[in-house]
Amino acid sequence: MNKKGFIFDLDGVIVDTAKYHYLAWKSLANELGFDISLEQNEQLKGVSRVRSLEIILGWGNKTLSQEAFDKYMAEKNDNYLSHIAQMDAGEILPDVPKTLNYLQETQQGIALGSASKNARKILRKVGLFEVFEGIVDGNDVSKAKPDPEVFLIAAEKLDKKPTDCIVFEDSVAGVTAANSAGMISIGIGSEDTLGHADYVFKDFTEIQTSFIEELINR
Repeated sequence: MNKKGFIFDLDGVIVDTAKYHYLAWKSLANELGFDISLEQNEQLKGVSRVRSLEIILGWGNKTLSQEAFDKYMAEKNDNYLSHIAQMDAGEILPDVPKTLNYLQETQQGIALGSASKNARKILRKVGLFEVFEGIVDGNDVSKAKPDPEVFLIAAEKLDKKPTDCIVFEDSVAGVTAANSAGMISIGIGSEDTLGHADYVFKDFTEIQTSFIEELINR
């Protein structure tokens, strides 16, 4: 059987930590005297912490000194980490383990390509750390998605050519990054948002092992 590299984003693909980011950003916005909606939070997916805070301040029409900006960034992260500390295997999204098990059984390369600086901590919390032979997170990259750097480093860790890699992503920037890297992109989410991916599934419950097998054998 062929050996391919399968690279997974973390937030929104393996676990849904977006809700914790939302709660932490919402609490920060409330502290500054305004609110943010779930719809607005969608625009922060896959965006760095610095850029996210800049966008939020724009929504609230607020400006901060550098000192205050740094203080709020740290506060948001502490709030987010307090949510993560409560995570367990029950947080893994439906049928993700089924796909990971099949990839392990067929001895495929499995890597993580995430912007999250807390990726390793989260994988340990949900008991998946050992599954990934390569982990690339926000601490390992200098360029954020849509730059393909994170996925290219993951391919190197798996010792695979980019054209032999398949990426699972839930963000527009992430799918763009996978496409730029010359990898097969699989969008997890809605066709409306991720139409530029090679394939789109609502979630892993729609992904059959026969489809994964097909990807391995092409």
